[in-house]
Amino acid sequence: MRFVIIGAGRVGLRTARVLREEGHDVTLIERDEPKVRRARNEDFRVVEGDGSREDVLEEAGVTDADAVGALTGDLNVNFTACMIANHYGCRTIMRIDEAYREGIYRKYAEAVDEVIYPERLGAIGAKNALLGGTIRAIADIAPHLQVVELMITDDAPVNGYTISELELPADARVLAFGKRDGELALPDEDESLEAGDRLVVLADFDVLSEVRQLLVGESEREAIANANEGADSVSGSGGSN
Repeated sequence: MRFVIIGAGRVGLRTARVLREEGHDVTLIERDEPKVRRARNEDFRVVEGDGSREDVLEEAGVTDADAVGALTGDLNVNFTACMIANHYGCRTIMRIDEAYREGIYRKYAEAVDEVIYPERLGAIGAKNALLGGTIRAIADIAPHLQVVELMITDDAPVNGYTISELELPADARVLAFGKRDGELALPDEDESLEAGDRLVVLADFDVLSEVRQLLVGESEREAIANANEGADSVSGSGGSN
């Protein structure tokens, strides 16, 4: 596939490396000379210029690209580039660094294919590493949706149930299941839930505390406090390629 990445900074260049390692064709757009030199030293094709200008995007190959990643730290540049790429039928991915607020998300999410928050994803990873334990946030899908991996404990009310007997709240879904020390896979309804097993769940923040109570065995007070802490960090202070 062919990709145009706007921004050869930390996020853009790392994304370009991953895409190239997987065999894709990548062209970068960058206006900062030191960043241009660094990318070219890594043998990337780089168009020097403003990624929000249509002529620069055309020089980078937007007319033939499958997708455009606007990954600079400038929200206006990213949005303008995505609007131009939309005109050429490209999939559009836009980086946002501002506070993760529903108003910002709604404003831009309806105009592009995907909005990403690198700082927020990095913070999730750091928090998981620091906390360890039985719950791991994987990703924020939308302002009120999160994917979490939870480990069944001895205290979990569902310990001993099968997956078919598991009744999660209406706004939660099991995406994957793994036995203790085993790999995650699509859930099998006949699998039994035992201490150490892991479930990956997509849940609305409004029901996340109920999910934690069921699968981890937290008390209602603990589950509500922990779920609210995660929701507050998303809606008020958070910052994905």
